[in-house]
Amino acid sequence: QVQLVESGGGLVQAGGSLRLSCAASGLTSSTYTMGWFRQAPGKEREFVSGISRSGTRTYYADSVKGRFTIFRDNAENTVSLQMNSLKPEDAAFYYCAASFVVNYYTVYRQPNDYTYWGQGTQVTVSS
Repeated sequence: QVQLVESGGGLVQAGGSLRLSCAASGLTSSTYTMGWFRQAPGKEREFVSGISRSGTRTYYADSVKGRFTIFRDNAENTVSLQMNSLKPEDAAFYYCAASFVVNYYTVYRQPNDYTYWGQGTQVTVSS
């Protein structure tokens, strides 16, 4: 049974940093593309960042480029999101997602392309 468990959320002041982590079990993460999405109250779930199964290709939403970094450790079955220079508009529930892929470089950016989801971790940014 595949399980994704996020951690690392919390309250931070604007300009601060947080690192989110997602621990995957029940799958071999090196065969899965992984992504982070977020959803704020009253808004749709939106793509934040994704990383290929090989870790060599990454994508970021324009709103987080230059501030967030996604990376993975396939030996540990984890994917992390380093978030710097946080803004109040970054506040949301952050979700980890995974989907099996054959291609080493595939990164999905649409929620419907992902098969497995975590329960989410909340990020609050005070101004």
